[in-house]
Parts: sequence; structure tokens; C-alpha cells
Amino acid sequence: MKLKKILISQPEPTDLEKSPYKNLITKHGVELTFYKFFEVVGLTASEFRKSRIHLSDYTAIIFNSKNSVDHFFRLAKELREIIPDTMKYFCSSEAIALYLQNYIQYRKRKIFFGNQYFSELVELLGKHREEKFLFPCSDEKQTEYTKALDKAKFKYTKATMYTSVPRDLKHFNLKDFDMICLFSPIGVRSLLQNFPDVADSNIMIAAFGASTHSALKAAGIKLTIAAPTKTSPSMAMALENYINGKGQDEAVLSRPSALKKELGHSPRSTAASTTRKSKSVFANKAKYKQLQEERKAAAAARRAERQAAKEAKEAKTATEGKTAKEPKESSTRVRTKKVEEK
Repeated sequence: MKLKKILISQPEPTDLEKSPYKNLITKHGVELTFYKFFEVVGLTASEFRKSRIHLSDYTAIIFNSKNSVDHFFRLAKELREIIPDTMKYFCSSEAIALYLQNYIQYRKRKIFFGNQYFSELVELLGKHREEKFLFPCSDEKQTEYTKALDKAKFKYTKATMYTSVPRDLKHFNLKDFDMICLFSPIGVRSLLQNFPDVADSNIMIAAFGASTHSALKAAGIKLTIAAPTKTSPSMAMALENYINGKGQDEAVLSRPSALKKELGHSPRSTAASTTRKSKSVFANKAKYKQLQEERKAAAAARRAERQAAKEAKEAKTATEGKTAKEPKESSTRVRTKKVEEK
């Protein structure tokens, strides 16, 4: 079936021209509608205090989304908690690790990240079991992330810092769309809350992530496209493969090492040979050097601006002093002239 109209339960990309969805529009003529199915509402400082969690008591933070980063530092500021310079940050992707630049300086922190799967980050966390971990997250009871941490028998504290609230979707007519793309269990809950009979409709569903697949299965909703897969690591690629009539391979639900084990390799040898090792942000020397150059240029610009302002102020002061001095000299000459006349 050819897809003409797709409802994507995410905000529209800042630059759609450079997004992975651009090819669907230009090459396949698909009409995409972006609309986030839920709102993220942060806990207030007083609400968070009820958990009796003190952020500075922990030595490492686990981030699995930009929302968790934003609300962690927001609450730290509101609670007047001082985050020690020795704090370690473990991020599920490089994008989240780089997002930390909005709050901290890389040269003063230790930041680590996985490549694509959260399970890769769990393997990295295994080398730092002596740390006291805090996991900022939403109010969902259990997710694929907490399941992975529990399975690895990690000692961590789950800190609820924000909640996800379903949005009103009733202004949409599901008959206007051929497919809906979902990315989280809260997206599934929002869809069901607004359209209780969605399981009986003819609309197709595409979903990203194991927890989203599970939520759809529990709701009795048929899944047409499951992502990510080995050949479709992103939703955009999964949609394009479906439009091109390519058969869908099995969704990637388990940890990468487990997938290699099915092929007859041991987890240790597979991780060493085929999985790129998770690394610290500092290991990327080119990015770090570029960041340093940008900071130096910005600092030089600020110094030049301050020097120019200082010189302008000095020149203004000198001009005002000269102007104030001239009337005095003039009045002195007038008095002298009067004396001479007498």
C-alpha cells in the first residue's frame, strides 16, 4: 500500500530540509504532519524534595534523553544544589553528551556515551560499578532502560524529575492519514486516550523502540512497521524501505552482544571485534580542538569589545574634562580684562 499521508508524533525538525524525512517528501511525495502527542512537565522543587534525594550525594548521573538533562540542571539550580566537579556523566548517545555543553564545561567534567543502543552504555557502566548512580527520568514505572539496568544488577537511584501528559488530539481525523508513527509508550497512551477505537480502525501503525512495541501489543493494536532493525536503524529509513516494498527484518530488541551470540560468537569477542568501543567525549580530539578554538575566538572578541568600550569611555571623559575647563579659562580672562580697564 502506498503511503500518502503520515502523522508523526514528534515535533517538526528545526531544519526539515536537512532531516532524514526530507527524502520521503521530495522523492516519494509523502505528506508529513508533525505533532507531539504529549507534553513534558517538570516537577517543582517542593515536589522533588518529597523524594528525599540529594543530587550532590551521587558521583555519577545517567542521562537517556535531553529532557532528563534539562530537568536535572533545572532542579539543581532551584534546589541550590552544588554539583561537584568530580561528577561523572554517562549518556546513551553522543548527541546527548554534546548537549551537556549547554550546562557544563567539558574540560572540567568526565563525560561518557554509548553509540546507538542503551545496552552499550550499560556495558560501559559495568567498568564503573564503584560509582553511586542517579538516573533522572519520567514518572513511568518501568522502561526498557530501567529493565536493562536491573538486569545488569546495577545499584542506582531512580529520580523522577518530570512527567509526560497526553495532549488533546481530537482535532485530528484519523481517516485523513494512512499511518501514525509512535516513539514511546506515552505516545501510545495518548493515542488511546483520544481515540479509544483506534485498534478497530484501518490506520497503520509504525513504532520505534521495544517499550513502544510492548505498549501497542498490550493495547491490542496491530503493528505494521517495527523499528529499529539492522537495515532500518531510524524511523525515516524504515518508512522509506516500506514504501519501496522491501521486506522488513526483525526488530532489534536485545543487546548487540546478544545478537552476535546468536550468530555463533562469544559476547566478549564480538564486542571487541564488531562493536565500536564507547568512549569519552575527550577522545574525539578534532571536536575538542574545534571547541577550544571557538572558545578562544569568543574570548578574544570579548576582550576586544571591552578594550574598545574602555577607550571610548576614556575619550569621552577627556572630552568632557576639556569642555568643563574651557569656561573657567574664559571667566578668568574676563576678570583680568576688567581689572586692566579700571
